[in-house]
Amino acid sequence: MAAPLPPSGRHLLDRRTFLGNMSGGLTGVALGSLLAGDGLLAAEAPSDPLAPRPPHFPAKAKRVLQIFCTGAVSHLDTWDYKPELIKRHGQPLPGGKGLITFQGENGNLSKSPWAFKPRGQTGKYVSDLLPNLAEMTDDLCFLHSLTSKTNTHGPGEMFMSTGFTLEGFPSAGAWVSYALGTENHDLPSYVAIPDPRGGPQQGPANWANGFLPAAYQGTPFNADKPISNLARPKSVSREADGAAKDYLRLLNDEHLANNPGDTELSARIASYELAARMQLSAPEVNDLAGESQSTKRLYGLEDANPLTAAFGRNCLLARRLLERGVRYVTLFNGAFAMGEGVLNWDAHRRLKSDYDRHGPVLDQPVAGLLKDLKGRGLLDDTLVVWTTEFGRMPTFQKGTEGRDHNPSGFTAWLAGAGVKHGYSHGATDELGHKAVTDVATVHDFYATVLHLLGLDHRRLTYYHNGAQRRLTDVHGHVIKGLLS
Repeated sequence: MAAPLPPSGRHLLDRRTFLGNMSGGLTGVALGSLLAGDGLLAAEAPSDPLAPRPPHFPAKAKRVLQIFCTGAVSHLDTWDYKPELIKRHGQPLPGGKGLITFQGENGNLSKSPWAFKPRGQTGKYVSDLLPNLAEMTDDLCFLHSLTSKTNTHGPGEMFMSTGFTLEGFPSAGAWVSYALGTENHDLPSYVAIPDPRGGPQQGPANWANGFLPAAYQGTPFNADKPISNLARPKSVSREADGAAKDYLRLLNDEHLANNPGDTELSARIASYELAARMQLSAPEVNDLAGESQSTKRLYGLEDANPLTAAFGRNCLLARRLLERGVRYVTLFNGAFAMGEGVLNWDAHRRLKSDYDRHGPVLDQPVAGLLKDLKGRGLLDDTLVVWTTEFGRMPTFQKGTEGRDHNPSGFTAWLAGAGVKHGYSHGATDELGHKAVTDVATVHDFYATVLHLLGLDHRRLTYYHNGAQRRLTDVHGHVIKGLLS
């Protein structure tokens, strides 16, 4: 008996249908090949999530160190010299009568309590607040026209860390780990080092993986507080521990063989195996005892201020992680502590006394870190970026001796691979209130960072919730003026 016909009345495999299906199938294969070649097709998740992967194009930098000063550092008291602000000290802000910012009404214009002096061969004016970093200005590339979308610390941290003001999005380090993997399979691809005094206001959300696979989230390290629950229990012998790991590996291999092509499973197994390897590698990288006395002095480890010494140890830890192939390190300076006094750069009431405490903690350790990276040749392929969530007003708040939040213009700087040295790009107005020349966004900033890593920010995407998401959202342009 003849086979029944489909509803159309034609055989499923008649000549016309067969040729049409074949033509459409070949067209789809060709289209897929073209999209994949242009990097526009979502890639299959790698079986080893931290395997090193090539960039989109030749890179200037192989790794990133981000120094994040939380609390919104005042650009007007550090990097952005404004002689007009000195001249108009005590006068009202032009057009600012009754201006209400984050914490209230603003008072008169206020010059910086610290003198600015020309530094290095370039003669760049930098504040006396940071004398050791001031010596490094010939190695730094300043971006004086950065802007933010928010004047609130929590959303400001998120915006600078993830490109979005809300939580739930991947951090920059997670994106870079997702794109490039790591060069050291015994350490995480992305490490976050909170300030010795505590974490930033938004805590782990600053180094979270968001909707990316969990393997790409930052792992918190600290020079003085080893990773929790990593060491082998004293009640378990080394031999028994090794035997248990071998047996677990056998079970995992068999489970993976029974589920071929399950990339989520293989990625999870790879993460567990990394945790096991870190039992040996993490204690070694945290052990600073073998560093020379001259290196310890360079970082301020012998400083009389215990906060400076503690932050110096974190800076030295950052160098040790970078030289061992960790792809992205975020080093935090400043901590959020409700009701315990100001532990970061959020100087609303007493700018002078607060910054006199915070400045030395940052200054020598970071200057020492830059000198050490340069002396070891690591700056040749490491990009260092210094960031904060936004800037400060050129006025003092009414009735105080501190500055309120200002997202309309502030400073970041870069150093190392692929950027100009001793250079300043963009500018705020003559009083330092708003960015007016070569105005840049955080999305522009990260488009530039990714470019230096050999990544096109428009092609680094991840499909989530119906959209191809990226670090730069739907914005961002490479700031070519920063590139060497």
